Amino acid sequence: MCGIVAATSRHRNIVPLLVQGLKRLEYRGYDSCGVAVWNEGLKRVRSVSRVSELSEQIDKSNLQGFLGIAHTRWATHGAPLVCNAHPHFAGDQIALIHNGIIENYEEIRAELLAKGVQFSSQTDSEVLAHLVNDCYQGDLLAAVEGALNRVRGAYAIAVFSKDDPHRVVVARQGSPLVLGIGEGEMFAASDTMALAGETERFIYMEDGDVADLTPDSYAIYSHQGQQFIPVEREVCHVQAFSNAVELGPYRHYMQKEIFEQPRAIADTLEAVGDVTPGLFGEKAEEVFKDVERILMIACGTSYYAALTSKYWLEAIAGIPCDVEIASEYRYRKSVPNPKTLVVTISQSGETADTLAALKHARDLGMTKTLTICNVPTSAMVRESLLRYITRAGVEIGVASTKAFTTQLTALFLLTICLAKVKGRIDSETEAEYMRVLRHVPKAVSAVLALEPQVIAWAERFASKQNALFLGRGIHYPIALEGALKLKEISYIHAEAYPAGELKHGPLALVDESIPVVTVAPNDELLEKLKSNMKEVEARKGELYVFADADTGLESSEHIHVIRMPENYGSLSPILHVVPLQLLAYHTACIRGNDVDKPRNLAKSVTTE
Repeated sequence: MCGIVAATSRHRNIVPLLVQGLKRLEYRGYDSCGVAVWNEGLKRVRSVSRVSELSEQIDKSNLQGFLGIAHTRWATHGAPLVCNAHPHFAGDQIALIHNGIIENYEEIRAELLAKGVQFSSQTDSEVLAHLVNDCYQGDLLAAVEGALNRVRGAYAIAVFSKDDPHRVVVARQGSPLVLGIGEGEMFAASDTMALAGETERFIYMEDGDVADLTPDSYAIYSHQGQQFIPVEREVCHVQAFSNAVELGPYRHYMQKEIFEQPRAIADTLEAVGDVTPGLFGEKAEEVFKDVERILMIACGTSYYAALTSKYWLEAIAGIPCDVEIASEYRYRKSVPNPKTLVVTISQSGETADTLAALKHARDLGMTKTLTICNVPTSAMVRESLLRYITRAGVEIGVASTKAFTTQLTALFLLTICLAKVKGRIDSETEAEYMRVLRHVPKAVSAVLALEPQVIAWAERFASKQNALFLGRGIHYPIALEGALKLKEISYIHAEAYPAGELKHGPLALVDESIPVVTVAPNDELLEKLKSNMKEVEARKGELYVFADADTGLESSEHIHVIRMPENYGSLSPILHVVPLQLLAYHTACIRGNDVDKPRNLAKSVTTE
């Protein structure tokens, strides 16, 4: 959550750079935004509108400076009001931006109030700004270090002082932050994308790092106990692409990303020849031979990808698999097994709960770790022994689409690989699985051609307040994902259930007012599913069925059927999720919602 950008330059006004960076980071939070600069003192402009409106305010105020910080906010502490917008000032001395949550801010706030400090916001971030000011005795770095010794929680911060027109201090703990090295200028941001076109030299800060930046130099210190020890961090050459954020002919990024899925899946498979452990890292073969169990940890959409893959891993590879919600796993007592392969799944690789759960599992002695992620330079990838990088490309829409289907693609590859290592499949079976997998992009393209039929359904859905999603077996997690998509962007209350659970409570919800979306592949559970559908029909429920062509299901008065182009066996979940994405998208559009920036949500959840 929240996006931050900072810059200091010897030779140019950096305000346009800061605003451009905010536009590229707006997907991380859009409750408010602001820019602050040094220009003969502290100057700032803040807004509770979008970055485009902030840009207009900046033009009117003629805000300029060689040093500045900028922030786009996802609200945690305090409502989306101008007074709660970043950057925060501490008097006329300190300017600060913050991504994260300071857990002990109330205690510190009480201490500062007792000293006579006046607060203008309800945020934990302003408390941190005043704490830095309280520690300030002419040395900004020392003041930030003193403040960080007092706080608990997660943060990525950037701070400057009125006394030093070229210096900005940044720090991270649990929230992403990257440094950019320019010619006569230095940058910091939540994501390399914010700095696309400005530099290709980046340093990925690690937890506990503090960096002291001037236009011509940087110094990094690692927070160890109460001490800050100088450290060296690798300078990486990364080409940060800005063209990925261009909409092209699409109305929304989510729509663009739905239609990019054939290419994204193909790209994820592009470098795969033979399915060998080496696809997952140098030590994968040694690790995989010794695996007795699999533990998957994820949040949100990634969690549903994990639930789907559990069916593959147990049925094809024959390995017991547990799936945990990251935010729950680390706060309960569990029974660790050192022969467990711990698989973390994340689009960004910065999801706070998943990253913390990974470290927790490792602390319990489960060191065989694998991350499936879309960002090769992310913290989660760096923390894992093994990794598989999906190639979905930049995903801007808050509601994840192509990240999900590429995660499923990677997880199926993992299944095949583990099945081979365990001697569960022969070369002929492997070849058939790979043949089918390589056909998936073409099959997804055929599903996307169903969009006009889905739009007709969306027009019916737009007036609803509730919806029920049903699936069985491996398609139950797909029903969960479909319900999540509808909730996220249309704001229609939706629940998903295994269809066999209808009689155990959910059937009480069914009447003519509630649409029941059903995922109906032609598999061994089809006849059971048909019986569940009859239960809905008998109570005048309205069924919307995504059915394989050979299921024998026909439209009638209370049953609406869209036929999928082909039956896809084990890989059917990848195909069946696509029309559910389209249904959610077009329903939200018809309701007039901001699809890419749904209320109360942000793309990358970097706070607990």
